[in-house]
Amino acid sequence: MKCTSLRVFFSCEEKKKILILAMGDGQQRRKWESWWIALCLLFLLSFGRQVSAQIKYSIPEEVKEGSVVGYIAKDLGLDVSTLVDRRFRIVSGSKDAPFQVNQNNGILYIQNRIDREELCADNNICQVNLKIAIENPLEIHYVGIEVTDINDHAPVFPEKEQHLKIAENTLTGADFQLLAARDPDSGGNSLRTYKLSHNEHFELEIRDGGEDNKIPILKLQRPLDRERHSKHQLVLTALDGGNPPRSGVMNITITVLDNNDNRPVFSKDVYSVTITESLLVGNVILQINATDADLGPNGHVLYAFVSNLKKKVYDTFEIDKNTGEIRVIGDVDYEDTEVYRADVTATDSGEPPMTTNCRVVIKVTDINDNKPEIEVTSLSNLVPEDSKPGTVISLISVMDKDSGANGQIVCMLPDGAPFELKPSFQENMYSLVTQGSLDRELVTHYDITITATDLGQPPLSSVKTLSVDVSDVNDNSPEFPQNPLELFLFENNPPGASIFSVSALDKDMNDNAVISYHIIRGDGTKGDIASFLNVNSETGIIHALKSFDFETMKTGQFHVLATDSGSPSLSSNVTVNVFILDQNDNVPVILYPVSANGSAEGVEEIPHNVNAGHLLTKVRAYDADIGYNGWLLFSLQEVSEHSLFGLDRYTGQIRTLRSFTETDEAQHKLVILVKDNGNVSLSATATVIVKVVEPKEAFAASDVKNAVKDEEENNVTFYLIITLGSVSVLFVISIIVLIVMQCSKSTDYSSKYLKEANYDGTLCHSIQYRSGDKRYMLVGPRMSIGSTIVPGSNGNTLVIPDRRRRDSGEVRCI
Repeated sequence: MKCTSLRVFFSCEEKKKILILAMGDGQQRRKWESWWIALCLLFLLSFGRQVSAQIKYSIPEEVKEGSVVGYIAKDLGLDVSTLVDRRFRIVSGSKDAPFQVNQNNGILYIQNRIDREELCADNNICQVNLKIAIENPLEIHYVGIEVTDINDHAPVFPEKEQHLKIAENTLTGADFQLLAARDPDSGGNSLRTYKLSHNEHFELEIRDGGEDNKIPILKLQRPLDRERHSKHQLVLTALDGGNPPRSGVMNITITVLDNNDNRPVFSKDVYSVTITESLLVGNVILQINATDADLGPNGHVLYAFVSNLKKKVYDTFEIDKNTGEIRVIGDVDYEDTEVYRADVTATDSGEPPMTTNCRVVIKVTDINDNKPEIEVTSLSNLVPEDSKPGTVISLISVMDKDSGANGQIVCMLPDGAPFELKPSFQENMYSLVTQGSLDRELVTHYDITITATDLGQPPLSSVKTLSVDVSDVNDNSPEFPQNPLELFLFENNPPGASIFSVSALDKDMNDNAVISYHIIRGDGTKGDIASFLNVNSETGIIHALKSFDFETMKTGQFHVLATDSGSPSLSSNVTVNVFILDQNDNVPVILYPVSANGSAEGVEEIPHNVNAGHLLTKVRAYDADIGYNGWLLFSLQEVSEHSLFGLDRYTGQIRTLRSFTETDEAQHKLVILVKDNGNVSLSATATVIVKVVEPKEAFAASDVKNAVKDEEENNVTFYLIITLGSVSVLFVISIIVLIVMQCSKSTDYSSKYLKEANYDGTLCHSIQYRSGDKRYMLVGPRMSIGSTIVPGSNGNTLVIPDRRRRDSGEVRCI
């Protein structure tokens, strides 16, 4: 059976039926029916339109284990199929609550036997409070279960027999207090009345002792005559209000004695005292006093507590039988008992003794002796860093056993933490929520100290620490330490070998920080260097799929994309500027002289009357390499007369060293060696045949020769123009790309790249560029003053000092 408070109700008809069954038939049944109808109407008028989160059930004690208490999920309007996933459970309740909830169907059932008298001793209303927690989202519901009493105990007297001694001259109307019975049941099942066995001299009077305590009083109706009856045997029966009622009996033996005709008299009928809790053992709190007008033993008064008091009175206080002082012998706790009530008997020592009673009321005042208690109900100590402000982390409930200001609590959090406590609709209930944004990359863990302080004097505090870890979300993109990057790569690199590596960092953790690398492919055109590269997605090591040729490609650019493994993933890219460095892999090409069959051989005729220093001819050569690798030097490898001809090692000009004599031969053979300045020099040879003729013949031959030579030179000039044009176009494109990429990095120079160095005859190349705070120049045969060779550059890269005013550096090949 169940009924609810403010949310789930039994109908009035159902309650009426229940009470009719409990109260029996007849006139009593009709009276209870009328009472319950009026109660239900009042209840509906008062609370019919209110809604609360509290559910109340009612069950009788001693119900079998496994019996259903109520359908909590149904009464709360919850979906039964979600109870297991949402961890539907009891998180707290009254001490030793014998209830359990079934997560599969949301039914609250009895787990252990319930004895109301054991569970709620000395309480008229026995209610067990449970707190039900449901997660995702977090909900807290409060369930109250009232355990109703059944008549499972009979009244019990403290003694099986009571002996009284009454003087025969006792006046009629005198009363004698009998031992009272106690019944652990409550309500209608508790002690209701007493019955006395039939006799001629005594009748029974029942007095209300407070707190449902019925005190039987024996009153003398007819004078006693010891000579006729020295003893009287009576039976006192105690009855409870159950249906059927249960009873207990006590035998009363009355001995008729003579002449103690004054009884003790107390100075007060009721003694009252107020003490503070935690009073030390041994302190005297009160002294009662009774006087007896008799003399001798008949006037000597002894004090004692009556024998039917609550056990807590005997455990906490004692009375001195001679002085009447009441002192503390146990712990006085306001939270356990606020008021103690005790009856004290004063008995003289006469024969028969005479007694009288008084009431002692001991009130306990509260002191601030209990610290606040903090209870934390938390789903998880892991909070995502992207949680919005106001996200509930835990539920905090606090309580203080003290009363008044001593039991009022203030909760606080330390300053600086991005959390706050929000009070709930229920007193002393708070929600711990996020107050600001969280960033795991800044703070990964919080130890939240919750301080609960009461308002007592002095105040008492409790502290509880809640650990909260901030979980990572993918809110940081991979970052490259530098962007763009520069790669200097020598040509003729082995295919498949690693040439470079990139590395990015991600501030996130776990999968959110696992980075994979990919090269962003271009359109596959001729200048797209990305199509010839591959990157290891895990390590970022870049491999070249082919060998690069400086003479074909001098610069390039590609992009590497770094992507983390978060969901959704974040990425960033880095630009890699590639500079191909030259190696000496091209043999010098002889442009002049070139004979008709293509061999490097020519014939020159010279008059015999020329003077010293006469320019005979000029050997022209070209090297596709640049810098030292393209810097050409000329030397005479073979000559018939060393004293007659001289060769300029830089320009390739052949001049006469002296005038011809009659003894000189008419024909001379010159073999010229042309070699570059690479680490491993490459060379070519040209042969010049010099014929010495008479002046007229030389002039005639010269005219013919010049005509042929002009035609040859025209052809050579055409090829030179094509070659120079191609090289210039590639060079200009490279310069433009580098200027666009680097113009934002420096304002010291109008351009990173320097002008092409001059040359005075032989085709050669020189490229100057800048990286960081240094300038690099791939040079030809002559270097500008102040240039230095970069270590590891194979002698073909110069570092030009960084000056605001540029020096004009001439790079020249002949």
